[in-house]
Amino acid sequence: MLTRLADVFQSIAAKWDAKLLEFNGESDHVHLLISYPPHKLLSNLIANLKSTSSKTMWKEFASEVSATYNKRVFWKGSYFVASCGGVTIEQLKKYVHAPRLP
Repeated sequence: MLTRLADVFQSIAAKWDAKLLEFNGESDHVHLLISYPPHKLLSNLIANLKSTSSKTMWKEFASEVSATYNKRVFWKGSYFVASCGGVTIEQLKKYVHAPRLP
């Protein structure tokens, strides 16, 4: 599922003239490193990433997703975004792939 989710995010980003630089996921959240044009509204991009990926995951992995969710949801409404001035892309890639504490 994570591989497919990365493909979906890649496709959505391309439609926004953006680029998915890194992706990693865990059982309860994902990390995306995205480069996108500053004239695009970030909140709209995120809304599109969430809505399209949710529809795709429910369509393609209904049995797996329904085992976890009782309703047709895939994401919570909240998200965290940080700009990355002052660090290199390599540092950010390491963060995206760093193991997390339980």
